[in-house]
Amino acid sequence: MNDSLSENHAPPRIHLLCNAHIDPVWQWEWEEGVAEALSTFRTAADLCETFEGFVFNHNEVIIYQWVEEYEPALFARIQRLVREGKWHSMGGWYLQPDCNMPSGESLVRQILVGRHYFEEKFGVRPTTALNFDPFGHTRGLVQILAKSGYDSYLFCRPQEQWCHLPDDDFIWVGYDGSEVLAHRSMTWYTAPLGGARDKIETWMQEHPQRDLSLLLWGVGDHGGGPSRKDLRDLAALIAETDGFDILHSTPEAYFAELRDLHPDSKSTDPQGRPDSQSRQDLPRHAHDINPWAVGCYTSQIRIKQQHRALENALYAAEKMASTAALQRLIDYPKRDLDAAQRALLFSEFHDILPGSSIQPVEETSLRLLHHGLELLSRVRARAFFALAQGQPRAVEGRIPILVYNPHPFPVHATVQCEFQLADINWSDAYTQVVATRNGKPLPTQVEHELGNVNTDWRKRVIFNAELSPSRINRFDCRLDLLPQKPARALSAQDGAIHHVTHDLDVVVNTTTGLIDRFCVRGVDTLAPGAFTALVIRDNEDPWETVGRSFRDVEGRFEIMTPADSARFAGVRAQTLPPVRIIEDGEVRTVVEALFGYGRSALCMRYNLPKQGTEIELSLRVLWNEKDRMLKLSLPTTLPQADYMGQVAYGAAPLPANGDEAVAQKWVAVVDKDKEYALTCINNGTYGSDYCDGELRLSLLRSPSYAGYPILDRPIVPQDRFTPRIDQGERLYRFWLNAGPLGERLAAVDREALVKNELPFALSFFPQGGGSRPEPGLLLSDNVVQLTAFKQAEDGRGFVIRLFEPTGQPRRTTLSVPSHDLAVDIELGSFEIKTLRLDPDAGTVTDADLLT
Repeated sequence: MNDSLSENHAPPRIHLLCNAHIDPVWQWEWEEGVAEALSTFRTAADLCETFEGFVFNHNEVIIYQWVEEYEPALFARIQRLVREGKWHSMGGWYLQPDCNMPSGESLVRQILVGRHYFEEKFGVRPTTALNFDPFGHTRGLVQILAKSGYDSYLFCRPQEQWCHLPDDDFIWVGYDGSEVLAHRSMTWYTAPLGGARDKIETWMQEHPQRDLSLLLWGVGDHGGGPSRKDLRDLAALIAETDGFDILHSTPEAYFAELRDLHPDSKSTDPQGRPDSQSRQDLPRHAHDINPWAVGCYTSQIRIKQQHRALENALYAAEKMASTAALQRLIDYPKRDLDAAQRALLFSEFHDILPGSSIQPVEETSLRLLHHGLELLSRVRARAFFALAQGQPRAVEGRIPILVYNPHPFPVHATVQCEFQLADINWSDAYTQVVATRNGKPLPTQVEHELGNVNTDWRKRVIFNAELSPSRINRFDCRLDLLPQKPARALSAQDGAIHHVTHDLDVVVNTTTGLIDRFCVRGVDTLAPGAFTALVIRDNEDPWETVGRSFRDVEGRFEIMTPADSARFAGVRAQTLPPVRIIEDGEVRTVVEALFGYGRSALCMRYNLPKQGTEIELSLRVLWNEKDRMLKLSLPTTLPQADYMGQVAYGAAPLPANGDEAVAQKWVAVVDKDKEYALTCINNGTYGSDYCDGELRLSLLRSPSYAGYPILDRPIVPQDRFTPRIDQGERLYRFWLNAGPLGERLAAVDREALVKNELPFALSFFPQGGGSRPEPGLLLSDNVVQLTAFKQAEDGRGFVIRLFEPTGQPRRTTLSVPSHDLAVDIELGSFEIKTLRLDPDAGTVTDADLLT
C-alpha cells in the first residue's frame, strides 16, 4: 500500500502480528524441532496469560500435533487461550510447504488436513492463508485459496529485488480469474530477541504517513517467539506513541481493515468471486510470485523424485481403492491412506522438498517417503485383488497378465511385466512370449529381465495395448518354443543407427552417442547433438541465493572409449562399443550409450518406438563432482519459440532468457508462428531453462548441505572434508514428443498424468469366480483430468475432483457405471471442480473443495 494520509486523518494504524516461525527441521532434526516447539509454546502461553491485550499467532498443524502428543496439558492451555481470544490459530495449513513443486492436489491436501484439524481442536476456520518462509508461490494457489474459504494471503518471499509487485498490498489473480487480497511483508517475519521495539520505531520513522501497516515480530526459524522484554518494550511504546495507533493483532484483523479502506474490495461477482471491475483501487497481479532460490528446484533430487513417487502412488491408490469400495468389494482403507498422506505433506516442508536441509534430514525424509510408499503398495494390492474377481481361469499353457488402469479414459500403453515360467528351460530352444487379448496377438517383445539368472526361466514381456478405463484389463501370454532367440533386425550403418517408422525418423550417432535427428511425421524438431549432458559451474549454496540461472558450462560428458565402456559396464571382455542396440523387437528399439566426465559416468538409453512418435529416455548417472550442476541439453529447431510448463492446477509461460524455471510434470517449447510444439514429460524433476531454441533439463546439483553464504566468508570449512549433495547413482526418465501446437498441448497433461500414475501390471492366475466389477469412473472427453477420487472426509460418499488443464472451457460427461449415473459437467478455463458422489442416494452434486 502506498504511503498516504487517510481521508479522515485518523492516526495511522500498525497491526502487530507476533509469531514464532518454527522450522520442524532444517539445520536440526525433527526431535529438536519438537523440543523447540514445546518450549516456545510454553513461553508463549505464559506471556498470553500475563500481558493484557497481547495475542500470539501460530499456524502449522504439525507443531500443534506435536504439542498435543508430547505435552497434552500445554495443549489444553492453548485450547483455552484460543477460546479467550489470546491465542490465534492462524493459517490453517498442515505446515508451510514449498509452494511451487507440490501438485495442485497436494496443496489442496495441505489445506484440507490443516483446516479439519483446526476446526476439530479449536473450533476455528482462518480466512487468511500464510506462507512466511517458502521461496516462491505458484499462481495456481489463488483458485485453491479462494475455493478453500480464504479471502487473503500473507507472505514474505521473494523480496522486491527478485520479484517486482505493484505494491505490498494487492489483488492476486488466479488462472481461472479467482482473486484474493495479498500482502507481502517487506520487513520479514521475525525480530531479533529484544529488538521488536526498534523494528517498529524504524518503520514509523520511514513511513510516517502510511495509513495502515502490518508488522511481524518474534524470534523465528528455531522458535523463540515473544519475550518478556519485548512485550514490556512494546507496552511502553504503545503508551508513549501519540501519532500512531499500535495494537496486537491477527492477519484477519489487518485484512478486514484493509477492505474497510477499500470498500469495493468486498464486492463479488454472481459466482462468488471478487468483482474485478469494482476493485481497481488496489493493484492487480496476474502472475506467479517467483523466483528466489532457483537452486532449490534441483537440490537433493532424491527427495524430489520420491516425493513425486509418493504423490503419484497416493492419488492412484485412492482412485483404485475408491473404485473397489464404491462397489463394496473392500472397506475404504482410510487409515493407511491418511498415514501415507501425512508422510507426503511433511515431505513438502519448505526446507525438505527444496533440498536445503542437513544430510540427516534428507535421510529421515527419504525414510518417511518410503514408509508412505510401502503403505500404499499394500493398499494397491488389496484393491487390485478385489477388482480382479470375475476373471476367468487361465487356459492351460497360457500366462495371464492383469493391468489396472486408474484413469477414467482409455490409455495407449507400453505394458511391462515380468513372470516366471513353470520350469527352467534347459534345452537349446528359446521360449518366446506373445501377449494376446481375446485371442488376438499384440505387438510383443521379450527383453532382459531385472535379475541376472542366465537361464530361460524368468521373462520380461513388453507389449503395446489400449487399456480400458478405470478397471482391470486382461491379457494372456502364449508361449512359443523357438529353435533360438530371435536376432535383432536393426544394426548400426555408416556410423549411425537409423530408426525409421511410418511416423518417426530418429538418428543416433554412434561416434558421439547423441541424437542427431528427431523427425516427427516429416518435421525435424531437434538439432544434431541432442541429449548432451552439460556440466555447469556451480557453488556450495543449495538455495542459490545470488543468481537466477545456471549457464556457465564447464564441460560435457563425452562418449567412452571401448575399454572404458567395458570397465564401466562390468563385462568380461576388454572392450565394448560404447553405443549399441541392446533390445530390438516388435515394440521398440533400445539403444544404450555410455559417457564419462571427470570422476563421473552416465548410461543413457534411448527407447525408440515402432508405433507412435514418443521417445523415452532413461538415464543412470554416477555423479562424483563437487559444486557442479548437471543439465541435459536439447537443441531444437524452434529458435523463436516460447517456453511453458505445467504448474499447480495450471499451465504457465516460463522464462525464455536462460533463467532457471520451475515446472511440474511437463514442459513445452512452443512455436506459435509455426503452430508446433515439442513437449517433454518427466517423473521427478522440476528445474530447467530455455534460451535461443535450446532446452536444458536440470538433473542434479552438488552443493554442500544447508550451506548459506554469509558476507564474504567461505560457505564451508576450509580445513576438512565437507560432504556434498547428490553424490552417487541417480536415475531419470523423460518422454519426448512433438506435433501440431493445439494437438500437443491438449494431449500432454493427460500423457504426463499417465506416465506418473502408471497403470499397474501383475501376472496373476485368477480363481475364476465372482462377477467382474464395473469401471469406477468414466469421462467422455479427451482433455479433462480426474485429479482425485477418494472418500469424503465425513465418510459420506466420495469426492471427485476434475480439472480443465488447457485454459479452454470444456464439457464432459462423468459416468459412474456401477450406479448407472451420468452427469454432464461444464468447466471453465483452468477450473477445479469438486463433486460429491453419494452412492446411496444415487446423486452427483457440486461440493466444497475441502469436502
